[in-house]
Amino acid sequence: MESLSFGTILLTALISLLTLYLIWGHVSTRRKLPPGPTPLPLFGNLLQVRNGQMAKTLMELSKQYGSVYTFYFGLRPVVIFCGYEAVKEALVDHGEDFTGRGEQPTVDRVFQGYGLIASEGERWRQLRRFSLSTLRNFGLGKRSIEERIKDEAQSLVDELKTYKGQSIDPAVLISKAVSNVISSVVFGKRFEYNDKKFHRMLDIFTETFELMSSTWGQIQDMIPFIMNHIPGPHQKITALLEELNAFLAERVKINQETLDPNSPRDYIDCFLLKMEEEKNNPTSEFHMRNLLLSLNNLFFAGGETVATTLKHGFLVLLKYPDVQAKLHEEIDRVIGQDRSPTIEDRSKMPYTDAVIHEIQRFSDVIPMNAPHSAIKDTEFRGYTIPKGTGVCALLCSVLEDASYFATPQKFNSNHFLNPDGSFKRNDAFMPFSAGKRMCLGEGLARTELFLFLTIILQNFTLTSQTQFTESDITPRMAGFANVPISYQMSFGTR
Repeated sequence: MESLSFGTILLTALISLLTLYLIWGHVSTRRKLPPGPTPLPLFGNLLQVRNGQMAKTLMELSKQYGSVYTFYFGLRPVVIFCGYEAVKEALVDHGEDFTGRGEQPTVDRVFQGYGLIASEGERWRQLRRFSLSTLRNFGLGKRSIEERIKDEAQSLVDELKTYKGQSIDPAVLISKAVSNVISSVVFGKRFEYNDKKFHRMLDIFTETFELMSSTWGQIQDMIPFIMNHIPGPHQKITALLEELNAFLAERVKINQETLDPNSPRDYIDCFLLKMEEEKNNPTSEFHMRNLLLSLNNLFFAGGETVATTLKHGFLVLLKYPDVQAKLHEEIDRVIGQDRSPTIEDRSKMPYTDAVIHEIQRFSDVIPMNAPHSAIKDTEFRGYTIPKGTGVCALLCSVLEDASYFATPQKFNSNHFLNPDGSFKRNDAFMPFSAGKRMCLGEGLARTELFLFLTIILQNFTLTSQTQFTESDITPRMAGFANVPISYQMSFGTR
């Protein structure tokens, strides 16, 4: 009994000391950081996140704590930047200071700091520089990529015509068409729409998107030291990403077996040649792990985000047939029915350009942005953000900034139109983020959105038997991604 009592006292003392140490660490850190909601030990500000709506919660907290405040993801303090001015100051004016990659526990077990998106420092710089150069060599920003997009859009039109106006869920077909564009650059080929492995790969992206944004995924991002060991749907994310990497490894093996060093066919060939070139460099970042995870990232950024935007866009056009009618009128007047749209047409089509911008703004596909971190102690608006501290530049707070958009929570193409009908630029249009780590596929995405939308509307009238409500089309503002509701629609030949 005596030894048991002593052991109990000793254990209690150790727990007390640990608790005091944690509290002291929190208080010491918080003195330097911007103020925010008071965190609980271990759980941080988890209880502040209501109804599984992380992005919406962070937006609402800015009304109380201002445009810069600290929010605790479990034990991790993360500085939140809200609104155009704060986000621009963080990502552009302090762009170099916040080029670190913040933690994202839902996927970190797979990426572990490798690949284009998860890396930082010299690894990130090397991979980004190589990827930009290689993608440009294969047509990014050139006429050749425009032709690939037009060809794929026509393939999608041909496929949609086979349904003869029947009601369908367009989600999978849209994802296949858009992903085929990046496939042509990465793999040097497109996939047939009935290819089962291709279909499975896109299912993985969709399911991962949804799980990362679910309540389970949000809680895992906040308290991974608990959630990583608790069964639940969030545990499937790792398995899904590993399955995707296995598919990508198969494609890489095919390239390895047929590689011609004198005639690289695609991104994979170029990376393999770079690996061979640097095989004797022990610090080289060009190895199989970075190749597989960079391919994973390119498909995610170059495929699923654009496809999700188009899915939101079709839903909006079903809700607002008057907007669709105006788009048809401008397409018929500028392009007609005798030729395919070209990217040069965009400058003559201000209404179409404005609608596409508003679809991007309103759908807000990645509302919380990718996580960043400070690479050094950084002074920001009178506060000190220590090296290694996570920062979150809320894109949703920029795209809904009432100082820049008259009706931020409603779809309104006038946000990008002048009174005379000409296109109006807006500094707060930031769906691709900003600064040194902004999306490297911005140009490709903008071209894809314009050509896919105009070619589809040139050929079809979009209708649905469902009467959609404002609530149906409004993004959920939950976690990592805004995924639209599932819906049925018809593509009636014009």
